[in-house]
Amino acid sequence: MNGLDDKSALIFAGSRGIGRATALRLGHEGAAVTVGYAGNEAAADEVVKLIKSAGGDAHKVKANIAERSEVNSAFDDANDQFGKVDIVVNAGAASIFAPHAVLPLEDFRKSVAVNVEGAFNVLQEAANRVSDGGRIIQFSTGGTKMPVQGGGVYSGTKAAGELMALSLAKELGQRQVTVNVISPGVTNTDGLIMPADQIDMLVAQTPLGRLGEPEDIGNVVAFLASADAGWITGQNIQANGGIL
Repeated sequence: MNGLDDKSALIFAGSRGIGRATALRLGHEGAAVTVGYAGNEAAADEVVKLIKSAGGDAHKVKANIAERSEVNSAFDDANDQFGKVDIVVNAGAASIFAPHAVLPLEDFRKSVAVNVEGAFNVLQEAANRVSDGGRIIQFSTGGTKMPVQGGGVYSGTKAAGELMALSLAKELGQRQVTVNVISPGVTNTDGLIMPADQIDMLVAQTPLGRLGEPEDIGNVVAFLASADAGWITGQNIQANGGIL
């Protein structure tokens, strides 16, 4: 265990993919972890079990970021369980890819509900509830810097959360709260739904020559959550193997 032994972390979308890897890594570093999940309770149970079996402390809470009441309840739950919230990570996303010409309106609205309104919900509540000296980490995507076919709505809606977080960093600095963004590159999760040939093309453009793994991104979160990153705020970390 390391420098997060006295910290409490609330991770939205912490049951799968990058969120899961983040929860496990922060738990390994000693943080008490609240695992937020939108619908897959069994996956959240597994993450909690793994953290506890490694000697850490964790519990789960249902928290669809598109539902303000569930976001508020997640903060209440984490505070009730561990007495405070020091680290907030929003890994929630609606990963919807399709050309503009055929994207259903209902998919666009879902993207806005999760990627825009959901980010607003988490960031606003974090601004009011995170401990002084705390850490807020919002996930975006490398697609905001490098658009891809069919990714316009995903990248566009994620960009909204990205800019909200970077602005929030300016507002919370007096409390020594850092706010940063992580923009993963092509990462091997079940949310990677682009066509195989498009994935292969992006991997070919990545200097490190492979897909990212969720653990690669969890390592970046752990650094930003640590005391060592106390002088880093308002930054967009491109964790992408060098593609940008």
